[in-house]
Amino acid sequence: MTKLIAFIDGSAYAQSVLDHTAWAATTLAANVDVVHVIGRRDLSSTPFDLSGNLELGARSSLLNELADHDAQRAKLAQQRGRLIVDAGVQRLLEAGAPAAVGKLRNGDIVEAVQELEKEADLILIGKRGEAADFAKLHLGSNLERVVRTSTKPILVASRAFQPIQRFLIAFDGGPSVMKAINHIATGKLFAGLEGHLVTAGRDTPEARGKLESAANVLRNAGYTVHIHIEDGEPEKVIATHAEADHIDLLIMGAYGHSRIRSLFIGSTTAEMMRSVKRPVMLFR
Repeated sequence: MTKLIAFIDGSAYAQSVLDHTAWAATTLAANVDVVHVIGRRDLSSTPFDLSGNLELGARSSLLNELADHDAQRAKLAQQRGRLIVDAGVQRLLEAGAPAAVGKLRNGDIVEAVQELEKEADLILIGKRGEAADFAKLHLGSNLERVVRTSTKPILVASRAFQPIQRFLIAFDGGPSVMKAINHIATGKLFAGLEGHLVTAGRDTPEARGKLESAANVLRNAGYTVHIHIEDGEPEKVIATHAEADHIDLLIMGAYGHSRIRSLFIGSTTAEMMRSVKRPVMLFR
């Protein structure tokens, strides 16, 4: 049985994550784990350095009050998390998902991904979290860490869901994007959808040959595929075609360069997710 894992929080993106999950679950007849991670900062107060500032009795009293406060805060975080996952499960079942269960995890989302992804075929997460809903140029602080850690395909939901009819593959000829193409060709999630393969660069016989070869993998699997080669910066070329061809989902390989190198030259993956206002499916 196909398994999906949807990570949700209290942000506006949570509903979009659930809508994208419902689309995938109903298409694949998949079971879903709806997961909310309660971060460590949600469970404890900011630590204080009390050494030498308070008398012993006052210090002990304050520490006891902070401990009580942390216990209450943890209890409220658990209750809030349970409400979030229960509402998510209900939304998925009402949308036709075969089965969905809610799960709470404490700690770090990357740790939760590593624990749960072993049984997963696809992970879904929002492009931004609760702290970044209105920061247009800021991706969620956990998103890059999750993508760099996970070995499974990740669907990054945009702010709002729209029916998916056309997908665009940002083709660079690398192993990650070929993994994506083979995944599409052998899977059922994209069956019946129209595909576009776009390469940013010079239109040389070698580039066109690689693009045609990749497109034929999908054509042989029954897909209608259009190819495009255009010189320019990848994020600009892809964003232009996404608009012009009315693309509903972008597919690409994730983080081809090392993290250190990305600090200097920037990550095409991150720039693409910022510039293309659509869901993105990433493969490593």
